[in-house]
Amino acid sequence: MEIGIDSFAVTLPDLKTGRAVTATERMERLLDEVEVADRAGLDVFGIGEHHRAEFLDSAPAIILAAAAARTSRIRLTSAVTVLSAADPVRVFQEFATLDLIAKGRAEIVVGRGSFGEAYPLFGFAAEDYDALFVEKFDLLLALRDRTHVTWRGRFRPPLTGQGVYPRPHQDRLPIWVGVGGTPASFARAGTLGLPLMVAIIGGSFQRFRPLVDLYREAGRQAGHDPETLTVGLHAVGFVADTDRDAQEAFYPGWAQMFGKIGAERGWPSTGLHEQFEAMCGPYGAYLIGSPESVAAKALAASEALGGISRLTFQMSSAMQEPDAMRRSITLLGTEVIPRVRAQLARTA
Repeated sequence: MEIGIDSFAVTLPDLKTGRAVTATERMERLLDEVEVADRAGLDVFGIGEHHRAEFLDSAPAIILAAAAARTSRIRLTSAVTVLSAADPVRVFQEFATLDLIAKGRAEIVVGRGSFGEAYPLFGFAAEDYDALFVEKFDLLLALRDRTHVTWRGRFRPPLTGQGVYPRPHQDRLPIWVGVGGTPASFARAGTLGLPLMVAIIGGSFQRFRPLVDLYREAGRQAGHDPETLTVGLHAVGFVADTDRDAQEAFYPGWAQMFGKIGAERGWPSTGLHEQFEAMCGPYGAYLIGSPESVAAKALAASEALGGISRLTFQMSSAMQEPDAMRRSITLLGTEVIPRVRAQLARTA
């Protein structure tokens, strides 16, 4: 199992002082986090894409390129690229360029995005949400396979065999499908035989097993080798020396962020702490705790979903102090990963 981190480059005011770090300072801290992850032995670092004031990740390929120049082994990916609101030609060019800088360490996770700001910002209609993704995904896959593409669709001018450059360092740029809870998205990924990244930010891991089974069955029916139908999991997580330390460090920023988003979406404003505790409990979908607890829950999540190949921790819901973030990343690499892999080796 590969283990890594996804960041949304969150920037929020400190709850005690009311002061927020500057965007420049937050970006420097983010790049430091990627360097720490690289040194600690993590496998992958992802940067999300949002178009909101509290996130600094509107241009993930640029952040990843900066990270590529400061790291040597960790894989670098989007988490996720909002393909529906982007030009697939430009997305491919950006990540092919990233792959050249990173010498073959770039990947793309594509999706439709859980926030809607990108659609009006780039001139697309929300009612075309699904059609945009299907069409643009088809083009992106064609661009990966061929330098010269002839293609026609509804949402961008046709291609008539122009060359799309540069080509990546890797023979085939890895492309994952990022999904939430839409069955058709799971089935589509399986039919195409592409790796699946499942975002689970609430409820339980077991609740998603029927959807993951749907992905695997769609892949089987399409004739894909079951061994190639890779499942990844993106979940909220944070590691500290003890369960209590991890939860106390993570909760204030989590409550601030989820309270803000919840207010926008009409979620209940009460019971946040109880909800958080439940998510950190044995049946919840948060991997927040000591190295021992997080490793055990990672293994339980994999079992619940029928086996996963990648697990990425979404740590940026909280506005952490730099030392706490570095400590968490280091514990993830030096304590959690060895525990998970040792147990998987024993049960193989």
